[in-house]
Amino acid sequence: MAFHKLVKSSAYYSRFQTKYKRRREGKTDYYARKRLITQAKNKYNAPKYRLVVRFTNRDIICQIVTSEISGDKVFCAAYAHELKAYGIEHGLTNWAAAYATGLLLARRVLKKLGLDEAFTGVEEPDGEYTLTEAAEVDGEERRPFKAFLDVGLARTSTGARVFGAMKGASDGGIFIPHSENRFPGFDIESKELDSETLRKYIFGGHVAEYMETLADDDEERYKSQFQQYIDDDIEADGLEDMYTEAHAAIRADPFKKPESAAPKKSKEEWKAESKKYQTPKSTREEREQRIKAKIAELREE
Repeated sequence: MAFHKLVKSSAYYSRFQTKYKRRREGKTDYYARKRLITQAKNKYNAPKYRLVVRFTNRDIICQIVTSEISGDKVFCAAYAHELKAYGIEHGLTNWAAAYATGLLLARRVLKKLGLDEAFTGVEEPDGEYTLTEAAEVDGEERRPFKAFLDVGLARTSTGARVFGAMKGASDGGIFIPHSENRFPGFDIESKELDSETLRKYIFGGHVAEYMETLADDDEERYKSQFQQYIDDDIEADGLEDMYTEAHAAIRADPFKKPESAAPKKSKEEWKAESKKYQTPKSTREEREQRIKAKIAELREE
């Protein structure tokens, strides 16, 4: 039995299709993206919104994005570093911060659309599984703003932080179709959600527990890991109050700017800033002098 060696000939390469750039870079799952952005043809150019959640080492990015032929358009965005304006100074990438960032985004979107009073969401989070329902606006029934969760390449394991952002946005008054089986506290065997566990995560209870355990067992490690908390006199007991106050402040003013925000620079100031780093252009005489000096230097050597 003869085996033929497979050769990638010119015929093979002439038919080879190069993958999209973001696929080659491993940044986009186009299989998932296609299903997230494809809108039904009978919707007549109605936008299909996605709740895009991304985590970096020091920040959380939450955006409401719609796709057009010219590219993706960001309708509204919220970042974890903005939570400092609402009293959350530390732990800006944990589960509770993800919830607060999702809540901030939802309140911003609804305020922008003038629906913030009609769709209040869950004002006192109790960890129960809830979906935003239709409400009455000006005597007419109005369906809620709808968005689909876009997790990107993140692992969708039970209890993942990405679902914290989704829960925050859902409790904030946006309708995000989801089930309860990926929240922390969901039991695979009984198929039930322990709302107490989920509530604990929303208010940073898991962080408070870890702080207490470390403080009792290893004080040195506690001081090294929670030094910033210690500097600001934040103790394990005060975390729930801190997040409760932050949620209330977000609902009161979702577009609040941090007090330390630097004033915006004018166009002229930005021009002056960029010119600082530009090398001034030499005149012809200066260039000739520089060449003569280099030739003289080489002759001396």
